[in-house]
Amino acid sequence: MTTLLQTPPPRVADDELQPVRRLSGGRRVLGYLTLGVAAVVVLLPFYWMVMSSLKSNNDVFTVPVQWIATDPVWSNYLDIWSKSDMTTWLGNTVLLSAVVTLLQVFTGSFAAYGFAKVRFPGRDVLFLAYIGTLAVPWQSYMVPQFVMMSKLQLTDTLWAIVALQAFGALGVFLMKQFYETVPDELIDAARIDGMSEYGIYRRIMLPLSVPALASLTLITLVTTWNDYLGPLLYLRSPDLWTIQLGLKSFINQYNAEYALIMTGSVLSVLPILVIFLAGQRYFVEGIATTGLKG
Repeated sequence: MTTLLQTPPPRVADDELQPVRRLSGGRRVLGYLTLGVAAVVVLLPFYWMVMSSLKSNNDVFTVPVQWIATDPVWSNYLDIWSKSDMTTWLGNTVLLSAVVTLLQVFTGSFAAYGFAKVRFPGRDVLFLAYIGTLAVPWQSYMVPQFVMMSKLQLTDTLWAIVALQAFGALGVFLMKQFYETVPDELIDAARIDGMSEYGIYRRIMLPLSVPALASLTLITLVTTWNDYLGPLLYLRSPDLWTIQLGLKSFINQYNAEYALIMTGSVLSVLPILVIFLAGQRYFVEGIATTGLKG
C-alpha cells in the first residue's frame, strides 16, 4: 500500500495537452468575436444618432445611408437652443430625476431594511404582495391612477410625477437582496449595544450598501430621465415639459426637424453617459453582489 501511495501520477505529454489548449483558445476567440459583434449592434444606433445630429435635415434619411457626415453642421448644437426651450426642458428633467431618485433610493432602502432585518407578523406575505406589483403592467391601472391624481388636483404639476415614482418595488427588492448578505450577528450586536433600528440603518446598513445604492440610483435615474408616457399624461403645460416631451414638439412646430431631434437626443444622452461612466465600478459591483447570500 505504501508503494501505491508513493507512486507518482503518470505524466501527460505536452502533445496530448495541445488540442485542449487550442480548443480553449478557439472558444476564447469566438467569445471575443461574439462580444465584438454584439457591441457593434448596440452602439450602431448611437453612432448613427451622433452622425445625424451633424447633418442637415434633408440628409438624415438619405438612401443609401451616409454613415459619415462629410460636411458637419455644427450649428445644429447652437440652433437647438435658439429654436426651442431646451433650457427649461433640461431643467425640469434634471429636477424630476434628482427628486425621484433621491426619494426612491431612500424609501427603497429603508423599506428593504425592514423586510430583511426586522421581524414582524406577516412580513413575508407583505413582501411578496408588494413585489407582486412588478408583474402588473402600468397600462392596466394608469386610468384610475390618473383619475386619482385629478381628484387630488396634482395633474399638470411636477408633483404628480414625483408622487407616482417616489416609491418602487424594484428598489425594495434589490436592496433587500443586498441586505440579506449582511450577517445578522452584526445587527444583533448593535441592538445589544443599545442602538436603535434607525441608527442601525443609518450607521451600519447604509455605509455597507454603497454599491447596491449606486446601482439603484443609476437604474432609477435612467428610468426617470427617459420616461415619456408619464410626463405625456400629466404634464400639459409647455413650461413643465421634460426633454422627452420637448423633442416630440419638433415634429409639430418645426415640420419634422429630424436633425435637431437627433441633436437633442445626443444632448439628452450625454448626462446619463457621464454618470454611468463615473459610477460604473459601483454599478457592476452592486449588480454582482445583489442576491448573494453571505
